[in-house]
Amino acid sequence: MAASLRLGRLALVATALLATATPAFAHTSERAFILLLPTGYYLLGGALAVAASFLILLALPPERMKRWCAARWVLAQTKAPSETWTSLASFAVLIVLLLAGYLGSRDPLDNPLPLTVWTLWWIGLTLAHALFGSLWRYLNPWVGPFRLLGLRRAPLPYRLGFWPAILGLLAFAWFELIYPAPDDPAILAQAVIVYGVVTWIGMALFGEQAWLARGEAFSVFFALIARVAPLQAEEQRLTLGLPGRALADPPPLPPSGVLFVLLTLATVSFDGLSKTFWWLGLNGINPLEFPGRSAVMGSSSVGLVSLWLVLSVAFIGCLWIGRALAGLREPFWPRAGALAASILPISIGYQFAHYLTALLVNGQYAAIALTDPFALGWFASEDRMHRVTTSFLSNNTGVTVIWNLQAAGIVIGHIVAVLVAHLVTLRLDTARRTTLLSQAPLAILMVAYTLFGLWLLSTAAAG
Repeated sequence: MAASLRLGRLALVATALLATATPAFAHTSERAFILLLPTGYYLLGGALAVAASFLILLALPPERMKRWCAARWVLAQTKAPSETWTSLASFAVLIVLLLAGYLGSRDPLDNPLPLTVWTLWWIGLTLAHALFGSLWRYLNPWVGPFRLLGLRRAPLPYRLGFWPAILGLLAFAWFELIYPAPDDPAILAQAVIVYGVVTWIGMALFGEQAWLARGEAFSVFFALIARVAPLQAEEQRLTLGLPGRALADPPPLPPSGVLFVLLTLATVSFDGLSKTFWWLGLNGINPLEFPGRSAVMGSSSVGLVSLWLVLSVAFIGCLWIGRALAGLREPFWPRAGALAASILPISIGYQFAHYLTALLVNGQYAAIALTDPFALGWFASEDRMHRVTTSFLSNNTGVTVIWNLQAAGIVIGHIVAVLVAHLVTLRLDTARRTTLLSQAPLAILMVAYTLFGLWLLSTAAAG
């Protein structure tokens, strides 16, 4: 009798879960299997690894450390392709994708536009920048047509800092994470067109170089992420060096640039946080009866901005405390602008960890959809379905490998961040005691954020 009651309860729970299931978005990922693993060991090990990296770097002789990090190996002599022609080719591909958005399948997993934007571009291209350096400067589809129009004369003086880029990235994050239907092909096509028009207007008003360097969100984002890459194309040479080394070289970012960098981390962090049982419970929502995005747009919008502000206050506060502990008298913002670069490897680590399964699964859907962009029936529906495999998500070996890769991505991102912060501090300070005191609060924040990131991967989540 007791066994029958238990079975009955399980059946009711299963029925409730099936009844509350919602369509999968093209850029999200499955995470429930992570709960089967002993994640507590990973949380502790990851935090200790980041803390140990800080102590090890501090113990190394500064001059030797600088020499090691400055070393680069020339792999090949390169000649950069024409940015105009590669941009025009990219624009032609975009036109086909936009037409597919309007004329192709309404299914986000069968239409190449949402799959290309959310999987191949936002996930794949971002990770490619972290490995191979600046690619967007050649793939940006808006540059080539703009140059053909010849609208590059007498631009207005640019005094807006990174605020247009902040607004652009914030709008993009809101559309991706909060808007009810970000993967609807027709709606996404309209959003892409609007963004392109805004980009052209910005380049026409302020000049191509100024707008792309500080005003256009994705040119700014990809240019910063490219400096994490171990491969760098510089002076017609392809070189290999330490990941993140290039982040310690450029001039410090202004305050708005610091906020932009912190927003890159806040957006992907909130994507994970917004699905956790903890966040949903905080907003009075039963995770097993999730009402849909439209019902939580207000709280999610507040949550996204709040996480960005909390992260900004924590980062700036740690730098301020470190500056006071070390007794530094130099201006605050140049140091903050230089150390903000250390956040970028963490953003990449989170991007990799959070979207890995989406890239593995939806990347297959993207490859299939691109072979028949207008859904003309070149493949039978059964054949298309059987071409996608998710078996690696349903066996212990595959799940363990994926979890280890995700955890490693977060931990390695934080270790590279510690390295970048150390290199920047060595460039600014000379005394080891000053380096220790000024870096210690930031190192503590990075250890704490490592725990937070691994917790996001391991905690119960809806969807």
